[in-house]
Amino acid sequence: MDSPTNSPVRLEPWSEQDFELLRAMNAPESTEHLGGPETEEALAGRHRRYVDLSADTTGRGRMFRVVLLPEEVAVGGIGYWTRTWDGQEVYETGWTVLPGFRGRGVATAATRAVATRARAAGLHRFLHAFPSTDNGPSNAVCRKAGFELLGEQGFEYPPGRPMHCNDWRLDLRPPGSVD
Repeated sequence: MDSPTNSPVRLEPWSEQDFELLRAMNAPESTEHLGGPETEEALAGRHRRYVDLSADTTGRGRMFRVVLLPEEVAVGGIGYWTRTWDGQEVYETGWTVLPGFRGRGVATAATRAVATRARAAGLHRFLHAFPSTDNGPSNAVCRKAGFELLGEQGFEYPPGRPMHCNDWRLDLRPPGSVD
C-alpha cells in the first residue's frame, strides 16, 4: 500500500482478517490509558467499525494495520476519522503498536503516514490526536510527528470514564498554502 521512502512501516487497509491483531492490541498493557481491555463483544463491534471505516471512499476516514518493514509483520493499527471538535469537523487519529515493537519509531512513522492519507483525502484542514496526559509515549509521538499541543481537555473514554487528554493538532494544508 503506502510506504514513504525510508519509512519503517507500510499502512494497509484494515480487513476481516485483522481480528486477531485487534485482539492482541486489546491487551492490558496496550489499553491502560483507555480504560482497560474491552469485552469480546465490544471488540467484535470495534472490528466491524474498523472494517467498515477501511472501506470508506467518502474521505470521512480510514483504518489501517501497521506493517513493519522489512519484516512484513503486522505490529499495530492506526486510523483517522471525522469528528466534531470545538464546533467544526476535523479528523481524529489514534493508534496502537504491540508492546514488542514499541520504542522503534513505528508509531511516529505510522502517524506521519496516516497524516499523509488524511491530507490526501482533503475533507478537513486539521488532524487531532487526544492521548491521555499521562501517556508519555503517545504524547511524544504527537510531538515528533509535528503536531502542535493546544492544551489539556477533559474527556469521557470509554463513555462513563472521565480522563484528561492533551489536544494535539496537525494542520493538513500543504506547506506554503494560504487560507
